[in-house]
Amino acid sequence: MATHFTVNGKPQTVNVNPDMPLLWVLRDTLNMTGTKFGCGVALCGACTVHINGEATRSCITPISSVAGKSVTTIEGLSPNSSHPIQRAWVEIDVPQCGYCQSGQIMTASALLAKSPKPTDAQIEEAMTGNICRCGTYPRIKKAIHRAAELHAAAAKPANASADPVPGPDAVLAGGAE
Repeated sequence: MATHFTVNGKPQTVNVNPDMPLLWVLRDTLNMTGTKFGCGVALCGACTVHINGEATRSCITPISSVAGKSVTTIEGLSPNSSHPIQRAWVEIDVPQCGYCQSGQIMTASALLAKSPKPTDAQIEEAMTGNICRCGTYPRIKKAIHRAAELHAAAAKPANASADPVPGPDAVLAGGAE
């Protein structure tokens, strides 16, 4: 049965069993090996991708459930690893063995899309269930905070200062003294 969906902005059609997990369609049919197999039962997070912007475990997601939807993999997060989370991951030197990192990054980027400046509690809640056997959790949390800073800095206009001078309208409106 043919399933039509979008992967990393490109329309795709695959003719596979509708119950085939998205993970295996990505890896074996579309040759996109950035998404990893970890446990096969959605407990470790290595297979995390975005489906319509939501972090989703691809190992238990049947391909039939993504018909007409948009899937983003680690390969599609940015064309040149310029996404703030990817930049922060490198800057903080998060990976040790690296196996779980694509799933960690995809989960973290979904969190940042919803909460641009997450608290430690929000990070811990979002990242629960993403297992890192090397124990890089403190670096992961630090990188998520750093990615939030990088994103905020990129969103700030180049000519904006940290302490803007109020314009005449603000003074007239009583906004500055």
